[in-house]
Amino acid sequence: MDLNDPSFEELLDALHDGVYITDAAGTTLKINRAYQRLTGLSSDELVGRNMQDLVREGVISQSASLRVLKEGKPFSVMQSLGNGKQLLVSASPILEADRRIRYVVSAVRDMTELLRMKHERDELQQLKQLRSSTAQLHAGPRDDLLHSPLVASQEVAGAVFALARQVAASDVKVLLQGETGVGKTLVAQFIHNASARAAEPFLSLNCGALPEHLVEAELFGYAPGAFTGASAKGKRGLLELANGGTLFLDEIGDLPLALQVKLLKVLEENRFIPVGGLELKEVDVRVITATHRDLRRMVAEGGFRADLFYRLNVVPIGIPPLRERREEIRPLLDYYLEHFNARHRRALQWSLEALDLLLDYPWPGNIRELINVVERLVVTCAGAHIETLDLPEECRAGLLPAEGADLDLRRIVERAERLAIRQALQRHKTTRLAAKALGVSQATVVQKMKRWERSD
Repeated sequence: MDLNDPSFEELLDALHDGVYITDAAGTTLKINRAYQRLTGLSSDELVGRNMQDLVREGVISQSASLRVLKEGKPFSVMQSLGNGKQLLVSASPILEADRRIRYVVSAVRDMTELLRMKHERDELQQLKQLRSSTAQLHAGPRDDLLHSPLVASQEVAGAVFALARQVAASDVKVLLQGETGVGKTLVAQFIHNASARAAEPFLSLNCGALPEHLVEAELFGYAPGAFTGASAKGKRGLLELANGGTLFLDEIGDLPLALQVKLLKVLEENRFIPVGGLELKEVDVRVITATHRDLRRMVAEGGFRADLFYRLNVVPIGIPPLRERREEIRPLLDYYLEHFNARHRRALQWSLEALDLLLDYPWPGNIRELINVVERLVVTCAGAHIETLDLPEECRAGLLPAEGADLDLRRIVERAERLAIRQALQRHKTTRLAAKALGVSQATVVQKMKRWERSD
């Protein structure tokens, strides 16, 4: 094979892929035009140069030709060039009659665009999985509740959601304040759904659920190998993944001071640098925050940055605890009973006595506790009605007045009457027989039942 034959050179230059030929010592003999186009390296720079020198000088990252010369068989490598291109180099030996290597011929293909597309596809798949898992995390009864009349049917809830709908029209910062379990995530999701960003992702992070370095990594992402245990590919943070949408930071009061500085910069400049990275990333994200803590007191005590507090607290929305929204308890109980009946294929109903106790219960865990209690009752109740004895012990604590508590004689008598009439109806089936067993008229039983139905 005459490498200097004009016809051979013309054939090489007609190829779309690059061609690189060395001799048995690894010295460059010939390259074609496609290789020069792919790499930006000229024939004058390479011909006559040994591959070991080119690798040592950093002209190429690694040589497939040298591996073929060492191992005597075809070899492929991914080669990185100084201009950022990624090349797939597949080298094969050309043998003499005595099986010694005469030449090494490498076919070179530009993989930069293909790898970029694969990387984008992988990132898109990760983003889809994250959005899907986040949607599942926030799905369930609360997702249906967003679209039900219940959120606006009560005076207090109606006022909260009316304000939430009003602020949703702009990107103004919102700080949701209230006890754990009052529904801050629900309100944040409502704001997102009512905003112009509704079609974009809604992602959330509990700032108190992870150690400081993991919160930083989740929020800002990290460069490849940024810390021990980090992915070799790096990771995009929630700020970047939520670009165009909404990021909900729950328990913002638990965010470490060092990260408060970094978050403040994002809010002011809409850009950040990932952990261990050098590239500045710009984002367009609406940030909604929530806390159960007194941030003003934390600012005064030095536990929270004043500049970040005022940046976040443009529109504060206070969500009262459920014990201050008693008119919502019955609709919520009925709503979640229906939901969990459908989920667990039950048809349970409330008994009047159990319902009375649940309406009087202070619900220290707020809506989250109410949801858990209702699902527990649907799963564990053996009868067709949820009775007093089916309730958790803490809910039954109000069955009798606690020692030293204020006594409301009317409520005590009414509760006793309900219990007696309920038991008589279960035993005798009709109001006439129940009234006879109780020693009162049928009209009395019917009137009391109607009055209770109206009050419920």
